[in-house]
Amino acid sequence: MKFSHNDLLTLLSSVAIMLIVSRLLAEMGRKIKLPVVMGELLCGILLGPTIFGSFCPDLFTHLFPKTGGAQIALDGLTQLSVIMLLFVAGMEVQLSIVLKQGRAAMYTSFTSMVIPFVLGFGIVWFFPGVFKFEAHNKLVYALFFGIAMSISALPVISRILMDLNIFKTEVGMMVMAAAIFVDLTGWLLFSLVLSMMGQTAGITNIWQTLGMILGFGLFMLVIGKKIIDRALPWIQTKLSWPGGVLSICLGFCFLGATFTEYIGLHAILGAFIMGIAFGDSVHLHEKAREIIHQFVMNVFAPLFFVSLGLKVNFIQNFDPLLVLIVLFLAVFCKLLGASLGAYMGGFSRRKSIAVGFGLNARGAMEIILGTLALNAGLIDEKMFVALVVMALVTSIMSGPLMMYFLGSSERKDKKLKPS
Repeated sequence: MKFSHNDLLTLLSSVAIMLIVSRLLAEMGRKIKLPVVMGELLCGILLGPTIFGSFCPDLFTHLFPKTGGAQIALDGLTQLSVIMLLFVAGMEVQLSIVLKQGRAAMYTSFTSMVIPFVLGFGIVWFFPGVFKFEAHNKLVYALFFGIAMSISALPVISRILMDLNIFKTEVGMMVMAAAIFVDLTGWLLFSLVLSMMGQTAGITNIWQTLGMILGFGLFMLVIGKKIIDRALPWIQTKLSWPGGVLSICLGFCFLGATFTEYIGLHAILGAFIMGIAFGDSVHLHEKAREIIHQFVMNVFAPLFFVSLGLKVNFIQNFDPLLVLIVLFLAVFCKLLGASLGAYMGGFSRRKSIAVGFGLNARGAMEIILGTLALNAGLIDEKMFVALVVMALVTSIMSGPLMMYFLGSSERKDKKLKPS
């Protein structure tokens, strides 16, 4: 398919509108102390088929076409955006702080994954009449719904924590440590579900995939990190500044994303691991970190978060009862599992609930999960809409509720320092 002159005009117009409107809404939200990501998510709903598409359907279809070169280009741009967003989030993770979480991280990771998965699986298995699926797909559907209840959204969580300025605090690192485990496990399980339906290409053996991602992670965070430590001083002094370090960092970000996408996991996991390897280096200048952060968070991240609201019309295929069931189960399961684990790990009751709401943000991962399941024929449009609504609502409610349960004094605590 040739990328035409009209396709280019459409792409440029849609990107311009997404950036301008999302920034205006984000700045309005900041005045009432809402996270920037909330304004970007609401922008997607405003510009999407629910509102703008209902009042100006022809103009909406022209600006955000469902087919053609412009649509493919915009989808590719948003995929690159989420990959770079996770790379930046990885750069903010300090391994020494994550490892310090110890018992609390182990408990929280385990309970925030297992409890929602078991409850989600059990609801489908023992109350199948609530959902619509083919009889022979009962096991696969139950596995999928268990994963949908347990998975979190690293891109949204990391952005919320950054917006609230608590990313490097004890609570922030706990949420990220648990989210890494939950998302990695969730995508491994979902790869298994797709393989049961014959929907995956390339490597489909779950144990082979697990071995390869563990090997990749260990290599990058042990050997790869040492290589990066040695190479960064040369890159930052011999190559042009700041273009040299920016190109090298993002180039390796995309290589890591390519690897995890190839082995059957989502590309963001590879970008996240690569971001940790670069960000944990003592030789990466703070100015370089800030340039990469500003470049990604203010140009590409808004495109991704706005795109979430462009994917579905919330009026058509909207089943209020199904939406309420999915939303209640998602919040209850995740809040119970994550808060219980954090409390068992030694956190106070309020901090434990804050951790629970932090991990409750589903955002991108839930929508990607739902999209793949819809394309595979596992779920129908009503369930897809319910999952998207759940993803957006949990993402929007996460930040304010974390702020409420943390309290002003705890949010002003000094950030953790790596040992």
